[in-house]
Amino acid sequence: MGEADGSVRYYCTAGGGMETFLLDEVKRKLEATEVEHIPGRVFFCCRAALQELMRLKSAERLFLLLRKAPPTSLPKNPAKAASMIQQSIVGNPDVWRQALSTWAALRTELNSSRGRGQKRKREEEEEEDDGNGRKESVESEDACYLGQNRPTFRVSCRCSGAIARCCNSQNLSRIIGVAISRQLGWKADLRQPNLEVNVYMSDDHCVLGIPLLRHPLASRSYMKHTGLRSTIAWAMTSVCPIEEASVILDPMCGVGTILLEAAQECPNAVFIGMDSEEAQLQKAAENVEAAGQVNRMMLVQTSCMDIPLPTGSVDTVLCDVPFGRKFSCRTDMTSALPRILAEMERVLREGGYLVLLLSLQLSGQIKKLLKSNTPNPESRAAGRDTKSPDHTDGVSTHSSEPDEDRETERLKLSSLLLQNTHRVSLGSTDAIIHIYTKTHTLTH
Repeated sequence: MGEADGSVRYYCTAGGGMETFLLDEVKRKLEATEVEHIPGRVFFCCRAALQELMRLKSAERLFLLLRKAPPTSLPKNPAKAASMIQQSIVGNPDVWRQALSTWAALRTELNSSRGRGQKRKREEEEEEDDGNGRKESVESEDACYLGQNRPTFRVSCRCSGAIARCCNSQNLSRIIGVAISRQLGWKADLRQPNLEVNVYMSDDHCVLGIPLLRHPLASRSYMKHTGLRSTIAWAMTSVCPIEEASVILDPMCGVGTILLEAAQECPNAVFIGMDSEEAQLQKAAENVEAAGQVNRMMLVQTSCMDIPLPTGSVDTVLCDVPFGRKFSCRTDMTSALPRILAEMERVLREGGYLVLLLSLQLSGQIKKLLKSNTPNPESRAAGRDTKSPDHTDGVSTHSSEPDEDRETERLKLSSLLLQNTHRVSLGSTDAIIHIYTKTHTLTH
């Protein structure tokens, strides 16, 4: 809600593991204050225009914070539970009226920014384009009902823990909706409400907010074909510095999600996407065209184990290494990983960054591959032809032939230095972002 100094209290939802990225982004981009977080949500206060908030890349959805209440323990008696919710969750009606006023002002701001400098015909389209390529619908009736302080609404409730065991989300939504109608005089409308009241209740938290936008911040209209979640793709690009005229490579680009997120942040870099699948590259080409990046993006059909680029010619390698949960992959990544990483290491320049998204299994494997590295480049180079005790534990192969074992050992990584890792949720499973720098150049 609005503060005395003109700032407004917001919160954004974030995917598992993305809270750290969002905390940094709101501080850096919005100069936010009073920044705090709980799992899946980041709270902050800022005076930035709504258009600036709409450019957040690591957030899922944006809300006006209505209130953060203490966790509520509901009695089993339905009547007593409803009464407690009315008192502890709905609370002071003046807080809701102030929130509605702030929400109205923000919606008016959004509507005004859409209308400035545009012809009447375009104004009537009632669409607003933001920095993420989304088009935000702004209804012309907003100003009418906001002046009446009696909007139509619906409640969306998510609960967990003990509260979920005694009362499901649907029943809680109904109870809260009835309380809002009685206390505030707002009219419930489940189909086309003016606004939505979002409620999150757990054993530790109770958060109420009003969504400010009809579409999620994580939605990208330039992604005609979806691949890796856009927030995670952006996070991968944010962990390494990309300078002017840098060459950025994704050797397994799929539909181009990571490169397109990087292109939005780095207007003067050059991007190369490679994939062995023609169908994936076709979708990537359509995404590139939709994003207006045709002149900056080169797509090549080739194998990631034989990258057709000179040694040390790439500044940054970004790659979501497939592990078969969403998209199938013909290559057995467990056995192919050493060879694939060796090629990435070869084309990467000294001082360059390698950022990988890996399954938990592949993350463990790459740690074993790098386990015997030492800080001394000469000792590492000399050790490439010497068997290490953890070799058989580090790489799983389909053959026990001595020649193949020696080849795998020869390709063992030796110039990559791990900088950091981040665990993120992909929904049904987790993955690990690995960040490496190349410390020196080797002759393979």
